[in-house]
Amino acid sequence: MKDRILLVDDEPMARYGMRRALGDDSYHLAEAENGHEARFKIESWKPDLVLCDIRMPEMDGLELLRAVGGEGGPVFIMITAHGTERIAVEAMKAGAFDYLVKPYELDELRLTVENALEKLHLQRENLQLRRQLQATRQADLIGESDAIQRVRSLIDKVSQTDVTVLLTGESGTGKELAAGQIHRSSPRHKGPFVTMNCAAIPKDLVESELFGHEKGSFTGALAQRQGKFERADGGTLFLDEIADMSLETQAKILRVLEDKQITRLGGKQVIRTDVRLISATNKDLCAEIDQGRFRSDLYYRIKVVEIHLPPLRERPGDILLLAHHFLQRCVQRHNLPPRRFDASAILLLQRSSWPGNVRQLQNLIEQAVVLAEHECISAAQLPDELHAEAAGAMPVDRLGERSFAEMKNAAMENYERDLIRRALQESKGNVSAAARLLQMKRQFLQQKMQTLNMNAADFRI
Repeated sequence: MKDRILLVDDEPMARYGMRRALGDDSYHLAEAENGHEARFKIESWKPDLVLCDIRMPEMDGLELLRAVGGEGGPVFIMITAHGTERIAVEAMKAGAFDYLVKPYELDELRLTVENALEKLHLQRENLQLRRQLQATRQADLIGESDAIQRVRSLIDKVSQTDVTVLLTGESGTGKELAAGQIHRSSPRHKGPFVTMNCAAIPKDLVESELFGHEKGSFTGALAQRQGKFERADGGTLFLDEIADMSLETQAKILRVLEDKQITRLGGKQVIRTDVRLISATNKDLCAEIDQGRFRSDLYYRIKVVEIHLPPLRERPGDILLLAHHFLQRCVQRHNLPPRRFDASAILLLQRSSWPGNVRQLQNLIEQAVVLAEHECISAAQLPDELHAEAAGAMPVDRLGERSFAEMKNAAMENYERDLIRRALQESKGNVSAAARLLQMKRQFLQQKMQTLNMNAADFRI
């Protein structure tokens, strides 16, 4: 895609010179004649680079840089008159990439712009790689239950293909997590992973978000904008809560999936797009079709493979694994002292019904960890809502056939199994290396593996 460059100067001839130097169809160019107009265009048009004169009335270039520059903002190249280089150096200290002194050669301008954009592209690529690495470390589907194992198996299979996938399940079960895992494991992993919650976008703006729009295509369209399909080109687009789309928008999505091309709202140019679509919903789409609220042809198009994410109440053996995972992650993120659950907290966590599923568990654990006054977190420190859910799910005097000790031992066994499995995967089945990762003696690890019926050979490549 072409980079966007904003030319900012109060002199029309100066802007004409910059446009002449860059206007070879290599870039998308826009102009602003003062700092206030430039600030508005930066916020609405999102340029990659700004060529900005320092001396301007009202808001000068240095003020503009300080207002909108920095991390996440565009790269600035400052332009100054001969004899005022000191101010340009001050601008570089404030975050500008470089500066040019008038009168400058057109080749000098082109080269400076190319160098700035090359640096920007490298920064963005490194940021994307760091985010992918962090996501890989933190966003795995946690659990050892049969239900979650089936989900992992399906993800492994569909990841190596380009088929459309429909993720179903209650809110909070991890559908976006699964979509991200499919993308990261697929041949498209180097491309973008773009998400959109269809229920969170006003209905009159959904098509603009999906397909983009041209300037002036509707009231408030002050600049050209790319849509989600265009941004996801070469990667994956995840549409969450797809059942909340209007029938008209559903028809347009179906056409995009069939033709692999879009047209921005208010535009005429046909734009080719190579996107893998993953959809998700917490509704029964067959029932929605019967009620006339969802198109059957789109349903069969997005559901080449369906993966159902089980609710947390159907995988109780994973609750403690998830709770410990969220506890450790929260402690690290907030730089807190070590925390652990006592027996009463473990029992309460396992007896709860979890209507909000994994998302509810994650938020509750973070709340408990942040507010804890001591290393040990007890049931008394967990929110009242959890006590009410646990009482409704299984009263204290009716724990059923399984005793507390049995429930605790089963949960700890699952937790230990998960830790050992991860260590063996990372060490490719080398028991000595896995023991070092787990900070335990090799003989003790071998005994644990024998007790849990785990074989190191299963993890060797």
